Amino acid sequence: MQGLEEPWRSQLETFLNYLTLERNFSANTRASYLNDLGRYLMRLQEINVPPAEAAPADIRKFIQELHDIGLEASSVARNISAIRSFHKFLVTERLAQANPSENIHQPKQARYLPSVLSIEEMLLLLEAPLRRHPPGNFLLRDKAMLEFLYATGVRVSELIGVSRQNLHLDDGFVRVVGKGSKERLVPIGQEASMWLKRYLNELRPGLAGPTSLDIVFLNSRGGKLSRMAAWNIVREHTIIAGIEKAISPHTFRHSFATHLLEGGADLRVVQEMLGHSSIIATQIYTHIDRSFIKEVHRTFHPRG
Repeated sequence: MQGLEEPWRSQLETFLNYLTLERNFSANTRASYLNDLGRYLMRLQEINVPPAEAAPADIRKFIQELHDIGLEASSVARNISAIRSFHKFLVTERLAQANPSENIHQPKQARYLPSVLSIEEMLLLLEAPLRRHPPGNFLLRDKAMLEFLYATGVRVSELIGVSRQNLHLDDGFVRVVGKGSKERLVPIGQEASMWLKRYLNELRPGLAGPTSLDIVFLNSRGGKLSRMAAWNIVREHTIIAGIEKAISPHTFRHSFATHLLEGGADLRVVQEMLGHSSIIATQIYTHIDRSFIKEVHRTFHPRG
C-alpha cells in the first residue's frame, strides 16, 4: 500500500481486513489481493478518482493497460476478479452506491497443459540426491522433500508449511493445510515415509533451533524453507538427473496427478488429493498425455 493516500488506502485496508477476519483467507491470498488491488487503486489515485466514484470506463482502461504490458490472460482474469470483489464489498458496506465492475467481462483464457515428467524421468529425479558428489549435509532432507512432493502432490506453500504433528506416517497419511486453511488427508507411500522418518530422526534434530517450531523441512539456520529454497533444491537435482525440461516444485504436482490418472485412478479421488474445490481444475490432467491414449488405443483396439 506504499504510495496510496486517503481514501484509496483506508478502503483497501478495510477490504483486506474483511478478507482476513470474515472470509478467513490465507496470508498468501491476502497478499495476492494486496498486489492486484494496490496496482489498480494506484491507477485510480493517479487520475484522482476515488474508489466510490470509479466508472466502468476507468476499469476497462486499467484492464487494457494490463494487456498492453504483456500480462497473461490468467493474470488479467485474477485482477478483474479482485476488482469485482472489492467494488462489491464497497457497495455491501455502503461505502459506494454502485458497482462499476458488474458488466466487466473476464478475458477468454487459453487452456494450457502443464509440464509433466514421465515416470522414468521422475525416478531419475528422485534418485538424484543419492548421486551427488560429495553427498552433501542435506542429502536426507532433499531426498525426503522430493519423495514427499511426488508422493502427495502438494503445492510448494503446503510443502514448506507442513508440520510434524500433521504427519501420520504409521497410518500412511499426511494432513495438508491448503488454500483458505482447508485441510485434507493425503495418502503417503512407504518409500516417502521411510525417507521422512530417516530425515526426522537423523538430520532434523541437528538443524532444529528456536525458530524451527514444528516445521518439518528446515534450512541450515533451523528456519522454515522459503519457496525459492524449495525451487533451488528441485533445480539442483534436476541438473544432477540430467533432465533438460524446465522443472519446478509444481511439476511434481502435475506429474503426481497425471501418473495417477494414467494408472486408472478415479478423477474425483485425484481431485480430493489435490485439494481442488472444483473438478474442472482437475480435468486438465485428463488431456495431458495424448501419446499415452494413442498407445492404449494401438495396444487394445482390434484395428489399432
